[in-house]
Amino acid sequence: MAVESVEVFGPGYREVSVGQIVTLATTQPLTLSSGKQISHFPLAYQTYGTLNEAHSNAILVCHGLTADQYLASRHPVTDKDGWWDLYVGPGKPIDTERFFVICANVLGGSMGSFGPKTTNPVTQTPLGLDFPVVTIHDMVDAQLLLLDILGINKLAAVVGGSMGGMQALSFATRHPDRTGAAMVIAASARHSAQNIAFHEIGRQAIMVDADWKQGRYYDDRSFPAKGLAVARMAAHVTYLSELGLQKKFGRGLQDRERVTYGFDADFKIESYLRHQGSSFVERFDPNSYFYITRAMDYFDLAEEHQGNLAEAFLPAKEVKFCIVSFSSDWLFTPQESRNMVRALNGVGAAVTYADIESDKGHDAFLLPSKSFESVMRGFLWTLPL
Repeated sequence: MAVESVEVFGPGYREVSVGQIVTLATTQPLTLSSGKQISHFPLAYQTYGTLNEAHSNAILVCHGLTADQYLASRHPVTDKDGWWDLYVGPGKPIDTERFFVICANVLGGSMGSFGPKTTNPVTQTPLGLDFPVVTIHDMVDAQLLLLDILGINKLAAVVGGSMGGMQALSFATRHPDRTGAAMVIAASARHSAQNIAFHEIGRQAIMVDADWKQGRYYDDRSFPAKGLAVARMAAHVTYLSELGLQKKFGRGLQDRERVTYGFDADFKIESYLRHQGSSFVERFDPNSYFYITRAMDYFDLAEEHQGNLAEAFLPAKEVKFCIVSFSSDWLFTPQESRNMVRALNGVGAAVTYADIESDKGHDAFLLPSKSFESVMRGFLWTLPL
């Protein structure tokens, strides 16, 4: 395990530290869902807190689509606080004085883990689209290898929101002997047709950018920034709610008293989305966007059980679950969470459910909420260590 740096392929092409990196699958390959095998591959991660003597206080936090391992520490590219700094740290719901917290950049990611910009040892160029397609299950299996190296046989809990919630579901149902509890936040047991559609719009936005070059933009250091920015803008709308957008922006004008009768950003919401798009390209590889969105598209927990979600949860009936949804989330709706709760009840699993009132949409789990904080504390602080 070592501290390493990787090149950021956004504007500037600079190298940044990505913290701890471990090489996995050194004795035998990891077989992916596609049937392909990978070995000697890097996984970047961060840890917070101290592992106790019994190695029983570990919590694995799984990140969402556009996040990474910088859970509760300064991000080396954006210089902003970690994406869940609100909820992870001393005295916080995921208390680093109580728990040893691990967060790893997923397979396919762009912050140090094995992904499209990893160098091909044969060609000495980034893999690009030669990188194999990965699934949520593959991401989880790689993290399991990390836990083996860290000497953690069983997690106190696996926690995740959005795509991280999918990982938590995969971990608990496929490796129930390795976790005591699972907290699944603003997630679903499968990706809906609507969500797949939005992902396809994002991928097509990148593809039509002339600088994408079939994923080979690394070779001449070009970058499909415009396409990636549009993909981010489209996705970001799905993370918000109509009421939240209306309350925050309405039809307010951006730095002007009247419309310009042109196509500049007349409205505050236009300026906001353009900022979201332009800032995203600084820290995310467009090819990674392809692979990670595809992994979410393929996720369907019940598919291997002829559509029977309860049967998918049967192996995990001894795992303690907490399912959390947010009332205005239309990306992963409360109904999707209730479906999981019913399936868990059907197999006699211990499950608690909270639907939290919020006008913040899907992003509510990343924002301040006393109700959400209370649910997290109530669930995690009662876990046996």
